[in-house]
Amino acid sequence: MSEPRLAGKTALITGGGAGIGAAAARLFCREGAAVLLVDADAQALARTQDAILQAMPQARVAIVAANVADEAAAQAAVAQCTTQWGGLDILVNNAAMRNYTAAAHATPAEWQAMVGVNLVGMSNYCGAALPALRHSGAGAIVNVSSCYAVTGRKGMALYDATKAAQLAFTRSLAFEEAPHGVRANAVCPGSTLTDFHVGRAQGSGKSVEQLKTERKDTSLIGRWASPEEIAWPIVWLASGEASFITGTTLMVDGGLHIM
Repeated sequence: MSEPRLAGKTALITGGGAGIGAAAARLFCREGAAVLLVDADAQALARTQDAILQAMPQARVAIVAANVADEAAAQAAVAQCTTQWGGLDILVNNAAMRNYTAAAHATPAEWQAMVGVNLVGMSNYCGAALPALRHSGAGAIVNVSSCYAVTGRKGMALYDATKAAQLAFTRSLAFEEAPHGVRANAVCPGSTLTDFHVGRAQGSGKSVEQLKTERKDTSLIGRWASPEEIAWPIVWLASGEASFITGTTLMVDGGLHIM
């Protein structure tokens, strides 16, 4: 049997309480990494940690409840990784907030809230993690953006604009950190059937089965992705198998970007 692809590695995943972040946490642990999960939802974090430990009792997984917009919390989370596990090799910036206000009606406060989480939050964790990632000698950052960073739609201008900015940030980061041995890449998920979408649908009276029929026209494959289908590319980009890849935007959207 081959060695797990992340054996001996330590990873920090923001937005790890549910959805893509939780799926990535499970796969990172399965592939041998020690994982620290950060999320603003303490209950979701605890559920994810419990589920991982039930499935993999030997997994090394810790949790920190924090808003990614809190710079001090980012520094503390990285310090916990380095103290508890001796270093940090991988950072996955997955935490995000959504806003459904049309561009014409968005307020400065709404913009500031979105930027605070989706951009400043990502910057907080990169800034906190980079010294440890550089020390790793093979550090990797994976930023989770969105397929709508490169396509268009109505009603999500604030979210999509910050997701597009994440791609520019990733490219600049790749330039700046290459001399330090740190790779930076981005994943752009398409329609993904996460707990968030399920809960939102159920709140409006829709069943999960009905929800599953609603994204047949948002990918060539004609269905939602599972969170694991997004998490596996994150694992791969974080691993040594992707050692010659940096500054890349990987579309994991079922082909939506060419439709």
